[in-house]
Amino acid sequence: MTGRHGDRSGPEPLDANCERDEQQPVAHTPVLVDAMLAALAPRDDGVYVDATFGAGGNSVALLGAAQCRVVGIDRDPDAIRRGRKLAQRLGGRLTIIEGRFGEMVHLLASVSAGPIAGIAFDLGVSSTQLDTPERGFSFRFDGPLDMRMSGEALSAADLIASLSERRLAELIRDFGEERFARRIARAITAARHCRPIQRTLELAEIVRAAVPKSESGQDPATRTFQALRIAVNDEFGELDRGLVAAEKLLMHGGRLAVVSFHSLEDRQVKRFLQTRGERAPRTSRHAPERIRGSAPSFKLLARRAIRPDPAEIARNPRARSARLRAAERTEAPVWMPSRTGADRLQEGQGA
Repeated sequence: MTGRHGDRSGPEPLDANCERDEQQPVAHTPVLVDAMLAALAPRDDGVYVDATFGAGGNSVALLGAAQCRVVGIDRDPDAIRRGRKLAQRLGGRLTIIEGRFGEMVHLLASVSAGPIAGIAFDLGVSSTQLDTPERGFSFRFDGPLDMRMSGEALSAADLIASLSERRLAELIRDFGEERFARRIARAITAARHCRPIQRTLELAEIVRAAVPKSESGQDPATRTFQALRIAVNDEFGELDRGLVAAEKLLMHGGRLAVVSFHSLEDRQVKRFLQTRGERAPRTSRHAPERIRGSAPSFKLLARRAIRPDPAEIARNPRARSARLRAAERTEAPVWMPSRTGADRLQEGQGA
């Protein structure tokens, strides 16, 4: 996953002496960046991880807030190319690593980062990815029906071609929260009998024709495209692995900040932090022995998610759905592995 949904309108220089050059990469202002900085409280000489580097906005904000070091991680080769150009300007304070943030423990071991003072996640798909037709993420442009962030595994076109109508309906319902999932799956199945569905606009038109009416202000294809993208990139499984990796990596007192953009992601982060937080119940009918035997590994910094204010939403309408949750690592040991919500959902899909 890459840095997400930020206002991509302009660069964010580290200081007044950082000249802007048309040949140099620029970092853009992410959503809730001020809240992210307040949560992480960057300090001089600290090491921070931007787990979803993207266009580099969070990394640049961290580097501008303190004389710290940042390790940026992304699985998107385009983001890696941009990040390495940016790193050349920053005198060794920014390190870029290509890979999945669910593999952070292994990736950071390769660069000897040292104790980690903070980790930032900015989830979802980036404006850069959405605005590049050949990546196949958007129903607004014609392009190959791809949606892969790293170019690995099956594309969205492959997924549509291989899933049964029932499993396709379940995927669209569960990952897209789409109430017309069965109608859409039926329409896709009928269309692919005539010819393979390989273009974004082709799929978008099939979905629009299948949905009786759309919600105000939202394209009928939105939820189906979201569901396919999540499935193609295993985003929920990756988020579970990333949160567990953050628990392992953060030093005592280290901070975690997660920005999400839809309810399923936010619910997953909320459940993880509440379960491992100081306010977690001491017993549970689902896993009583695990909760009784585990000390809280995180202290919640706020009981509720932080949302963008009206001014930020006015500047960037994509910010309206953003939520930030943050916590501080305690001295408690890492929790024992357990089956995650994403695992159960994947099992239900038969993936």
